Formats: sequence, C-alpha cells, structure tokens
Amino acid sequence: MFKKFNINFYDFLFALLPLSIILGPAVSLINILLFILIYFFKYFKKDHLNYFIKDKTIILFFLLNLYLIFNTLISIEPSSGIFRNFGFVRFIFLFIAINYFFYIKKYDLSSFKIWTALFLIVVFDVYFERFYGTNILGFGSEEQDFGPRVISFFKDEPIAGAYLSGLLFIVAGYLFVIFQNKKKTLKIIPLFMLLIFLTSVLITGERSNTIKIFVGFLLFVSFLDYFKLKYKIIFSASFVIIFFVSLYQSDYLRVRYIEQIYNLFFTSEEKAQKDYNNNQYFKLYKSGLSVFQKNPIFGVGNKNYRVETCHDNKPDKFDYFCTTHPHQIYIEFLSEHGIVGTVISLSVFFIIIFKILRNIIDSKNYIQIGTFVYLLVNFLPLIPSGAFFSDFNITFFMLNLSLMYAVSEKTNIFENKLN
Repeated sequence: MFKKFNINFYDFLFALLPLSIILGPAVSLINILLFILIYFFKYFKKDHLNYFIKDKTIILFFLLNLYLIFNTLISIEPSSGIFRNFGFVRFIFLFIAINYFFYIKKYDLSSFKIWTALFLIVVFDVYFERFYGTNILGFGSEEQDFGPRVISFFKDEPIAGAYLSGLLFIVAGYLFVIFQNKKKTLKIIPLFMLLIFLTSVLITGERSNTIKIFVGFLLFVSFLDYFKLKYKIIFSASFVIIFFVSLYQSDYLRVRYIEQIYNLFFTSEEKAQKDYNNNQYFKLYKSGLSVFQKNPIFGVGNKNYRVETCHDNKPDKFDYFCTTHPHQIYIEFLSEHGIVGTVISLSVFFIIIFKILRNIIDSKNYIQIGTFVYLLVNFLPLIPSGAFFSDFNITFFMLNLSLMYAVSEKTNIFENKLN
C-alpha cells in the first residue's frame, strides 16, 4: 500500500508520532518501536555501532539507563518501576533513529506539516470545548468529573494543556522557519498563530502548563531575530493583554488563575496558614520531602512514591499523603531517586541540553530554539508537574530533546561521522 502511494514508512511513522500520543501509551509505544525497528533493519550499518560507542551524548544516555536499572534493584518494590527503568532504553534508540531520519532527509522539515495539522486540530478542539462545553466528538469535561477544565481528546484525564505545551514550540518554530523568507507583511502570521497557541493552553485551565509556556514564550521571543526589540515588546504586551482579557471572559478561569493565587499569597497570616495547611500541593510537597527525609541517599525507587506513602503501616512522624507522585519535579527526583540519583539524572540531562546551546544560538534554527525552550521550562522550580518518567511526559521530553539535536547539521549526531 505504501509503495502504491509512494509513501515512505519511516516518514509515515514519524509523521504520526503526535497522533499516537493522543491515542494512548500503548499506541505511542508501538509507533516508537516500529520507528526504531525501521532504522535498525533498513538503515543500520556496522559503522554506526562504532560511532555510538564513541559519541559522548549516547554514552551519557546509556550511563543514565544503567543508573535506572540500578534504581530498580534498590527500589522498595522493584516491580513497580521496572518497565519505566528498563524501558528508558527505547528513548535512546528513538534519539538515534530521529537523528538518522533527518540526516538522510538532508534536514527537510516537510514532515512537520502533518504535526502542524494535528496540532491545529487539537487547538481548534480546545477552543470549541471552552465555548460549547463539549469537544468536536461530543465529549465534555463535566462528564469526566473534571468540572470546567478542558480535556479535548483526552477523556481519561485533563492533559490537553500538557499535550499542547509539548508540541507548541516545535510547531511555532516550524512556522517561523517557513515564513522566514516571506514578505515582511506575511512574517506577522506566525506571531499571531503563536498568540492563538499560547491562549489555547491558558483556556484549558492548566495553571502549571500556562506558567511554563508563558515563561517559554518570553524565552522564545528573546531568541527571535525576526523583529527589532520594540516589536518584541509590543508582541509580549499583546499576549499579556490577551491573557487578562481571556481570564475575565470566564468566571472559572478568573477564579482559577487570579483569585486562588491571590488568596494564597495576599491574605491574612491566619487565613494564609489555613490555606497552606489545606492546599493539596503543599501536602504533596511535604509528603515528598518526608519520603526523601526517610530515604535520602537513593530514594524509594522510580514509581515507588505511591508504594511508600500508601501502605497501611505508614510511620506517624512522616507527613505522608497517598498519591501517585509528589507533583513537583525536584521533589519527585529527591523522593524516588535520593541525592545520588537526582545528581546523576539531572546532570546527564543538563549536560546533554546545554552542550549544544552555542550551536543553537548561532544557527538560529527556530525548531531547535523551540525544543530548547520546552526542555528548559520543564525544570522551573516550585511549579507543579506530572510524573517525569511517566509515558506521556518522558515521551514529549525525549521527543523534544531528540529534535533539538536532529534538525540541524551542526548538531545532528550522524553529521560528519558517516560521510
């Protein structure tokens, strides 16, 4: 079928990666594995292996994977995190396969047309649900007990904002690339589209992702060489205006973004203390730090936070709060990986992310800039977050990290190694 329509299966699987994430972790896993298998069975050569064992980025990834395997062995319940830890190796091979994909395509970005189309469908659906109460398929958040929060196509949990955040700066970067050499009047189009994208995350009601993309937006705009500084300021101010106008168009959004945050920081000391004691996130943070206090060296093990905090014989002296994870990236690492694992994991990720920063700045590749910004805002302190190594979050993280290297000949791991 693919030959009949002149479709490359490698291209097809790459193009469908964003859709597979919507369809769930099983579909996403199958898509990733097939994409990797195509690389190994069709493109892999012996000299690739010789290169991998010398490449510092690949070595760092495998060292991290070795640590994660060790983390399984010292976990309080190894079976809970075994798939996450052993399964991380697929993202190393995904990183390799995506780099080779762009290497053989000579850095052609046309595959992002499908990504952009899928992204725009989700953006439209988010606006549709905010205004009409159900998504375009007829599902609504109230049916799923999430209240007025927008869920779009993710009817099991409210993660539409997280999904948009994971693709937003990739798609925005792609639009800036394709409009780069257009007339000056047309260059305003990706700016307006970026405003629409940013507002779509805002109206989902996901505060953490809204904060992340707002910070990411400021970073992204600062990297743009499209316009002079005064236009960047005007554009940033426009987003702030749209932000507050959007909030005051919805009682729910106004309460969620303004009143709740205001009450948290600008009320009487007595009320603030009461709100602090009743705030679910503060309870989670205290619980996570208690788990870390009890297990400071290696933590309880990846995906073992629930095991530690939800068992029947919980020690009274620790402020445990039973849930899946602490909902804050640094507290999650400390509680599940301890000091040793946190230093190893974060060091590997930060080294890999920042080692090509100079190349990214010099190349002015807007997709690279977008992926770098997304990776950076994931590590904002204090902001609530999803479980870092969950299928959904780690897939987006590693997808952005892979693309950050792959889409430019200056940073692609195969460039100048196989020629």
